Amino acid sequence: MSSEERTTLIKDIDLILNEIRPHLAVDGGNIEVVDVTDDMKVKIKWMGNCENCSMSAMTMRAGVEQTIKSKYPSVTGVEAVNGIVA
Repeated sequence: MSSEERTTLIKDIDLILNEIRPHLAVDGGNIEVVDVTDDMKVKIKWMGNCENCSMSAMTMRAGVEQTIKSKYPSVTGVEAVNGIVA
């Protein structure tokens, strides 16, 4: 994937995450797309209260990953670069 394609994909996925952000904001959290790897793994960064939340792993699978894969089925997974590791 070219750097231009990667940049566009990151921006698109970031827009998709706007569906989830209001739910995270209620608890003082947020999420940011950091990168998309060549094997289509999305790297995210938890922000605010999400960074230390014990529920972030569940939010990742049930909310973030599902939302992204519904729009981009080619995504192979979503991984946090920070926060609590499940």
